Amino acid sequence: MRILLVNPPIYDFTAYDFWLKPYGLLSIAGMLRNSAQMRFFDFLDTRTRTDSFGRGPFPHTRIPKPAALADIPRYYYRFGRPRAEFQAFLKSCPLQDLALIQTVMTWWYPGVAEVIADIRSAWPSTTIVLGGIYATLCPDHARSLSADLVLSGTDLAPLESLLKTPFDPSQPALWEAYTALDTGILKLADGCPFKCTYCSVPQLYPHFQPRPMDKSLKELELLLSLGARDIAFYDDALLHKSREVLLPFLQEAGVRNLRASFHTPNALHARYITPELAHALVANGFTTFYLGYESAIESLQRSTGGKVADEHLASAVGNLLATGAERQNITAYVLAGHPASTPTDIEESMRFVHSLGIRITLSDFSPIPGTPDAFSSERLVDMSEPLNHNKTAWPIRFLGNDRMNRLKDLCRSLNHELTS
Repeated sequence: MRILLVNPPIYDFTAYDFWLKPYGLLSIAGMLRNSAQMRFFDFLDTRTRTDSFGRGPFPHTRIPKPAALADIPRYYYRFGRPRAEFQAFLKSCPLQDLALIQTVMTWWYPGVAEVIADIRSAWPSTTIVLGGIYATLCPDHARSLSADLVLSGTDLAPLESLLKTPFDPSQPALWEAYTALDTGILKLADGCPFKCTYCSVPQLYPHFQPRPMDKSLKELELLLSLGARDIAFYDDALLHKSREVLLPFLQEAGVRNLRASFHTPNALHARYITPELAHALVANGFTTFYLGYESAIESLQRSTGGKVADEHLASAVGNLLATGAERQNITAYVLAGHPASTPTDIEESMRFVHSLGIRITLSDFSPIPGTPDAFSSERLVDMSEPLNHNKTAWPIRFLGNDRMNRLKDLCRSLNHELTS
């Protein structure tokens, strides 16, 4: 079986390489490494890094906004390698039996459509399969793009039946598909014990389930052998049951001398960061700490899932600083544009984070299909059009462009105060 793996370009107002890798696609490919011939094209593998942690901007080209986003006063872009480069790649390749395409944000589907169109043009007989977040949250819309199979959720049985080839779940992700690698991804468990009303994780992974530790260690070893030195955890609840999952992993990684700079872009649960756990994180190479906070408004904290309170965040920050974490590398996410919040709420939340002496990142609210908060979003937008889920568009529509600009200016100003 000959299989093409594709990570599509991004169509959006903004995009940044925040340790972004097609982990789901590479994980499936890894389970097939001994039973299929695979070629890989990652539109986002541009290796344009601007900081010491392996992050950086994507190359981009300004393009016309789609009609659904015409009211948003922002420029719209296509991010990633040129389309002509992929078309030339297809011409240089032998015909592939199957094309597996990763999908992520629901509103990024125009990039998926572009890839499908080019594969259909080059190889009309190739079977095209979509999987990932968009395919799971918007399966009917994904089917409208004319793929042959849309995988919703984590059930790989339809793909296994199509391939007539068994998967080997003990295998790590196919990181060797990259010709050069300086950053990588790990995931120790799927799911999250919390059911936040704005989050899609319960739809993607209904239960918290640790992954086999030996497989995770094998994956870390592979990443390091290929040159990766900055590793981001994609776990949604990395610190949950840490004595059973994370801490044994770190201990064994230390025994095997598997050292890296670790990062947490998916946000850590502040309530779990005790002095002991903070010490373990810092001592084992965790470098950047992103904390899920969302709001200082107590009623909103409770109504959206109760995962964090002000005292949890303050305690977590204090514990991290006491064990040697760099202040400038600790960031709290503040949610902007939630239907139950106001600009005053958002400003109060940012000022509380600032009072702790750490950085703020505004996390723009996106109405995710199937979540409780999405139902309150239907009065403003047509949720059947995934472009309306866009995280830049929703806050502007909900709060207004001027208010959003003022909030972002305040965020920049407060962060600047920490470094001045």
